[in-house]
Amino acid sequence: MKGAQIALGEIAGREAAALMVDGRLDDLFVAGDQPAPGTIYRAIARRPMKGQGGIFCDTPDGPVYLRQIKGVAPGDALIVQVTGHAEPGKAVPVTTKLLFKSRYAIVTPDAPGLNVSRQIRDEETRDALLEIAHEVMEGTAGLILRSSCAGADPAEIAEDIRAMQEVADQVAGDQGREAEVLLEGDSPSLRAWREWVMPADVVEGPDAFEITGAADALEALASPVVPLKGAGTMAVEETRALVAVDVNTGGDTSPAAGLKATIAALRDLPRQLRLRGLGGVIVIDPAPFPKKERRQIESVLRAALKSDSVETTFVGWTPMGNIELQRKRDRVALREVMG
Repeated sequence: MKGAQIALGEIAGREAAALMVDGRLDDLFVAGDQPAPGTIYRAIARRPMKGQGGIFCDTPDGPVYLRQIKGVAPGDALIVQVTGHAEPGKAVPVTTKLLFKSRYAIVTPDAPGLNVSRQIRDEETRDALLEIAHEVMEGTAGLILRSSCAGADPAEIAEDIRAMQEVADQVAGDQGREAEVLLEGDSPSLRAWREWVMPADVVEGPDAFEITGAADALEALASPVVPLKGAGTMAVEETRALVAVDVNTGGDTSPAAGLKATIAALRDLPRQLRLRGLGGVIVIDPAPFPKKERRQIESVLRAALKSDSVETTFVGWTPMGNIELQRKRDRVALREVMG
């Protein structure tokens, strides 16, 4: 099917949202057992961890881990926000730099200034959006108008800004001293509304994943092996320390087989990592190709990562010719859901 479809349903008894684009599964959000990213707590600081540069804090949902500890004393009440999902056996990561993120606006209490997404290049559109921001925003908090503002109704943008600023002001005015949840993170359906802003047909209900074809796509993700364009394959496998990606040429014996397979793999890799909910250290073992082609490989990889919604850093090449990435853990690992 051409176009976009959003399926709002369940996976293994958990709330989930899937984005299908031209009949292919492009993104996936699933409710997990941990607090959702964006959750804001009033947390109580414990003693700093010697030599680790961080501190554990108590919340109603269990301990969380904060890296920024300058000026923090045991027993202090801190306002912190969940930044991602924790690795198995580790505490949920949090930060004191809060973001209040919605469909069109991100309010940044710790970063003053009014800004428009760089993806909006038209100067008239940028000026119009800044005019809305100046009219609506009050106080010293900062604001980022997201790329989704392009073509959106000005009244809806203004209302979104007001709503986010109101929530930010409520949290900023908190005077409590006990551990408490101040703001719940987004559910999969709310996150889908916030992030998937393209025109799309929405299918809701227990059969949504079957109707849209997302269920079949999820079954294919049970295998670590991903077919690539041509004869090549890519294996995406998680270990305790890292995610290993192995690229193979398959039955292609042409001189450029390794280069073609590696390019195809890198173009699809961000989507595969999104759907599988994988992050942390990513190590890619590319198919054999001449070292002189590294610049082309890097260009393809950077372009793929630029269009991805998950923050990922290209770290570099290892002495053995592998590629290293560092990727934010911002969603539930699919293996935790599917068992």
